[in-house]
Amino acid sequence: MQSEGRVNQVNFFRFQPAALDPSRISSSVPILIVIGGATATGKSGLAIALAQRLNSAILSADSRQIYKEFDIGTAKPSPAEQAQAPHYLIDICEPTATLTLAQYQQASQSLIQQVQQTGGVPLLVGGTGLYIDAVVRGLKIPPVAPQIELRSQLTALGQPHCYSLLQQLDPPSAQRIHANDSVRTQRALEVFYVTGQPISHLQGEQPPTYPILYLGLDCETSDTLRHRIETRTHAMLDQGFVAEVERLLQKHGPDLPLMQTLGYAEMLQYLRGDLTLAEAVTLTVQNTRQFAKRQRTWFRNRASVTWLDADAPNLIEQAWDLIGPFLKQITG
Repeated sequence: MQSEGRVNQVNFFRFQPAALDPSRISSSVPILIVIGGATATGKSGLAIALAQRLNSAILSADSRQIYKEFDIGTAKPSPAEQAQAPHYLIDICEPTATLTLAQYQQASQSLIQQVQQTGGVPLLVGGTGLYIDAVVRGLKIPPVAPQIELRSQLTALGQPHCYSLLQQLDPPSAQRIHANDSVRTQRALEVFYVTGQPISHLQGEQPPTYPILYLGLDCETSDTLRHRIETRTHAMLDQGFVAEVERLLQKHGPDLPLMQTLGYAEMLQYLRGDLTLAEAVTLTVQNTRQFAKRQRTWFRNRASVTWLDADAPNLIEQAWDLIGPFLKQITG
């Protein structure tokens, strides 16, 4: 894979299949299982249990777990957890690099194919809905890397001016993008100025031909999810989250974009003395809940998802009861 813009040359590794155990499930037909859902719903734990039964591999669909060094605050599976089943697309990119959606899509599609060729059933797991959509829907992504200087110029122009430009240059995209959505507006303008073509002409979908079982994890109530988020936030502190942020701050400085993401930004405010630790924790929980709400909305809009209660005592068996008939239907 070629470097693009600020993107580093990334080592995505080749899938190393374990010796297939005849007593475990395998398939001669290419298949994909997806596990999505909001943060703190237990996707990783379920994925590991299923990967062990399937004798297969987990491919991360998390836009922050791809980066090295950012471990605790991203809820990255621990080394012990990763030892329980092969994990890929974790720690593949330097924190100072930028990985484009197109590069993620290319890497995940390649790995999925490699797992399938061994007779395994790959599991695509994570909470970054756009990453999952890139694979499941086969999004056609314009190969345009982030243009930092152009984005700075567009930011200086202001969103009203940028949106007006978009209405003139790419009316179909302007109809789909909300007037206040600066991120998507800038991306559409970025693609136009780099390629000379409207992003609406370059986008589209080409879904994979293999069958996909799309499972979603959710909590029955918002209170349950809030409790999960609170519990995980405090567990991160116990694991040394503050020390992790201190190390990253010393190595990369406060202006690294990843330092402004969820959890790290709040701990950075604490280290600067702008918040007490208790206030930083409260703010982290609050912001994580808001983020989880947006994730739930995203996944709920995907009609193909079969939902499972994250707190069901027999969650693994419920998931397996869906996987078994799916495999049987496909493989006969």
